Amino acid sequence: MTELPGTSPLPPLVFMPAQSTHTAGPAPTPTPIPHSTGKLSVADSKSSTGSASSKAPKFTLPKLRFEIRDLNHPGAEAFLEAVIASRALATSVKSVLELLYHSPDSPTTTIPLTRSVTLILRSMDGVAYTTGSDLDSDHKEIHFSLDYIHKAIPASRKAHEIMGVLTHEMVHCYQYNAFGTCPGGLIEGIADWVRLNANLSPPHWKKEATGKWDAGYQHTGYFLEYLEQRFGNGTIRRMNEKLRIQKYEEKKFWTELLGRPVEQLWGDYSEALEKENKKTEDDEECVMIEKQDASTPKNVEGSATPVMKPKDER
Repeated sequence: MTELPGTSPLPPLVFMPAQSTHTAGPAPTPTPIPHSTGKLSVADSKSSTGSASSKAPKFTLPKLRFEIRDLNHPGAEAFLEAVIASRALATSVKSVLELLYHSPDSPTTTIPLTRSVTLILRSMDGVAYTTGSDLDSDHKEIHFSLDYIHKAIPASRKAHEIMGVLTHEMVHCYQYNAFGTCPGGLIEGIADWVRLNANLSPPHWKKEATGKWDAGYQHTGYFLEYLEQRFGNGTIRRMNEKLRIQKYEEKKFWTELLGRPVEQLWGDYSEALEKENKKTEDDEECVMIEKQDASTPKNVEGSATPVMKPKDER
C-alpha cells in the first residue's frame, strides 16, 4: 500500500495473509534463508534477494530508522530473532533500486528523492502499509504489524516473509505513480514483481490469468514478469520511468510502451500460461508412466515377466 505525492489514499491492507486454499497452479519455490542462528546476516540477505553482487551498482541509501512501539509484544521478539533490522532494511532498499533503476550514474535513471525510511513495528490489523511522514513525502514510513509477525508466519519462514514484506513496502518508497493517476493494481503489481525477482515470493503465490490484469499483487506481478521475459530485460524499469513523466491513459500508455493494448497482452499471457500448465501436466504424466514402467518386473528378453498361475487355475 502506498501513499505517494498527489495520490488518493489506498486501503490500509497491503497483503492478505497466506490462504490455505491457494493450492492450484505452479508457484515459485522460495529460496530458503541459509542461516543457523535465525538472524539474517549481510551474506544471507544478499543470497536471499539474489540481486546484490560485487558488480552491482552503488546506490546511495537513505537514512534508515527503526521503531518498535511495544517491546513486550511477542511479535517484537520474533522480528528481532529473525533478522537484523539495519541489514534487512538496507538489503531491501538495494534490491528495489537495482531492480527498478538501471544505475545511479545513468542519464536515464531518475531515482525519487526519498531522504529517509522509518520502519515502525506496531500492533495493528492487516500486514503492512507505506505512507509519507508528517514531515513531508520525501520521508517514508513503513508500518508493519506485530500481530502478523507473531501469529501469521510459521517459525521456519519468519525471516523470508519479513524480508518479502519489507521489500514489497520499500518499492512504494521508490516507485512512480503517474502523478497519482496510475491504477492501484499496477502499483501493487510492480511491488510484487520486485519481490518475485528478489527471490522472496511466498509458497502460496500462483500464476493465474483469470479476472482482470490489474487485480494487483502477485496476480499482476506474474503478468509483469511475463512481459519482462517477452519484451526483454528492463521492460518494468521503462514502465516505471514512463509513470514518472506522464499521467496514465491506459491505451496510450501500453501501446507506446509495448506496441499493443493491455487487453491483448493479457490475452497473450493467458494463452502462454495455459500452454505452460498443459506442458506441466504432460510432464507429470510422463514421469508417472516411467515410474510405473520401472516398477514392472522384466524377463531376460526385456519384456514383462508373465505371472504364473497354479496348475488348477490354468
